Amino acid sequence: MNAADKYTRQFFPAPKASTDWMQKTYIDRAPQWCSVDLRDGNQALVIPMSLGEKLEFFAELVRIGFKEIEIGFPAASETEYDFCRTLIEQNLIPDDVTIQVLTQSREHIIEKTFEALKGCKRAIVHLYNSTSVAQREQVFRMSREEIIGIAVSGAKLCKEYREKYEGEFRFEYSPESFTGTEPEFALKVCNAVLDVWQPTADDKVIINLPVTVQLSMPHVYANQIAYMSENLRCRENVILSLHPHNDRGCAVADTEMGLLAGAERVEGTLFGNGERTGNVDIITLALNMYSQGIDPKLDFSDIPTLTEMYTRLTHMDVYERQPYSGKLVFAAFSGSHQDAIAKGMKYREEKGGGIWNVPYLPIDPGDLGREYESDVIRINSQSGKGGIGYILETRFGFNLPKKMRERVGYLIKGISDHKHKEMLPDEIYDIFKTHYVNITAPLNITAAHFVQHSGIEATIDIEYHGAVASATNNGNGRLDAVSNAVRSYTGLDFTIHTYTEHALEVGSSSQAVSYVEIMCGDGSSFWGVGIDNDIITSSIKAFISAVNNMLIDKNSGES
Repeated sequence: MNAADKYTRQFFPAPKASTDWMQKTYIDRAPQWCSVDLRDGNQALVIPMSLGEKLEFFAELVRIGFKEIEIGFPAASETEYDFCRTLIEQNLIPDDVTIQVLTQSREHIIEKTFEALKGCKRAIVHLYNSTSVAQREQVFRMSREEIIGIAVSGAKLCKEYREKYEGEFRFEYSPESFTGTEPEFALKVCNAVLDVWQPTADDKVIINLPVTVQLSMPHVYANQIAYMSENLRCRENVILSLHPHNDRGCAVADTEMGLLAGAERVEGTLFGNGERTGNVDIITLALNMYSQGIDPKLDFSDIPTLTEMYTRLTHMDVYERQPYSGKLVFAAFSGSHQDAIAKGMKYREEKGGGIWNVPYLPIDPGDLGREYESDVIRINSQSGKGGIGYILETRFGFNLPKKMRERVGYLIKGISDHKHKEMLPDEIYDIFKTHYVNITAPLNITAAHFVQHSGIEATIDIEYHGAVASATNNGNGRLDAVSNAVRSYTGLDFTIHTYTEHALEVGSSSQAVSYVEIMCGDGSSFWGVGIDNDIITSSIKAFISAVNNMLIDKNSGES
């Protein structure tokens, strides 16, 4: 069947509404956040959380900074009722946190809901009924007037039962399936509820407009929000709330545009858990704000620990590429990306910090409890010399010469390609050490003595091809003299082409590290690295390592 014959647009564009919100370029303050992990999130799990798991999750939401937490539907099951009672009776709700409970517009359910809240200092009672064309026609088979009657009846019952219980109880109303409802009708239903509740400055009402099913592009939803915001009664005493789901993959965009269009509050879940494709991901929303210099009023400074808690309690995974939270979102495998990140980090260090503006990293991984070495630069066959050099420098203290970085980079990439695996930092170091550092075979110098004449005279004890001998020669420096002594004894054809050194600060002690490149008569070159407490000894060890790499290569070619 042709899609054009089967599908059509099921949303209803808003009537004329202000488009001033389209001129805004960023959200300038954090909304009121409400976590629905313990309701929407929990009901979407294959195995819902136990009472103990819910209590642990609730405590974590409090720690993060949520001031409103929807804990469930107390009248729906004994488990949800018991959870509500446990929070209240064990005094687990901080004074600055408000729990939220869900109820349908039916008297026995509303009665059970208020019974569950007995003794609670403050709570939000969230009333809802579905208003969409599809629900009206197919599920309830009711007219518009009958749907309004359900909402009004529930609103009156909530008000009546509030009078019977002590505590500070606020109201929230949701026209469920708002996005499939004609905006004019949704407005009529919400205003009818507001007429019953009569909100004031001291008793504000939440009108929650859910994207129960995502049916349109985000700007269409935002225009619907703008229309509702401009036409709701008692608007100054109404908190306009959003509750997007992610059927079209646009929940974050829906929410951000909805906030620009006049909403002040967001209901969502950590990591976007929820029915079907999930609810809007509050972590992504909050860190989007954070990356623009806006304090989201939620603490996501330890994403790894939060992820561990979430996966353990929900038995859900966090996708590796999930914004901010995924294991690979800060990872760079591409060589050009790694090079740019490494240079950006070096530039930032040179400038002493300041505004974050590192290539390819929209946010500092360290702010989320992530590690640079293991998260930012990831090495595989697609990586480049910049990333490998960055790991050797930042993790192990080796500042390789530019030409050597390229040589080492090809070596590591080749091994990764051959093994078809990512190379971890310690594996990279082991390969580097094996191939370049303090290599003592097939040639070794066991002692070196120097005498200064017009230049430097070096006498070395050399082991080569199983023989031990002494060799002497002159040079314009100690390393040059040692090199000349080796060449005169072995007959090998090479010259020292590059030499650099620096302090290698690893652990509690500082050693010297030297890098030597030798150039052969045929144009080939070989590198070696030496490490020792003495700078002269480290330079000789680097030289010996380079010579041995040359000998190993030549012997390999002969075989």
